[in-house]
Amino acid sequence: MLERLGSGIHGIVFAVENQNTGKQSAIKIHEHERFFKRERDVYRHLAEMGVTSVVHCDIPELLRCDDELWVIEMGIVTPPFVLDFAGAYLHHPPDFSDEVIAEWHAEKIEQFGDRWPEVLRILGRLESHGVYFVDVSPSNICLSD
Repeated sequence: MLERLGSGIHGIVFAVENQNTGKQSAIKIHEHERFFKRERDVYRHLAEMGVTSVVHCDIPELLRCDDELWVIEMGIVTPPFVLDFAGAYLHHPPDFSDEVIAEWHAEKIEQFGDRWPEVLRILGRLESHGVYFVDVSPSNICLSD
């Protein structure tokens, strides 16, 4: 039986158990190939660089993916974590206007409050690895209390 872990604009995530090992993992089923490829490529890039966490936040381990079904299997993480790279840009920042960026920052400051500087450190570390993370929300960057 599948346990639903979450869903969003890019897909739905379920917890599954490997019948051979008994270990649990998460599978994300994407609705659009473009976002599947973005997420797959970011996870592969981070894995190749040996990046498993940023600023004390774990990143799920890429276990495997299916390019035909647009499915990614990854390890399950608990807070603090960073996940959901379907909207991320690899090797170049998005081409947003200054006005859009200002509105985005104001919205994120409201969402994260006094934790925003910590989120900025996480975003900066991701950028130092070539990952420009734009789908910033408390469900995608979950900080420990």
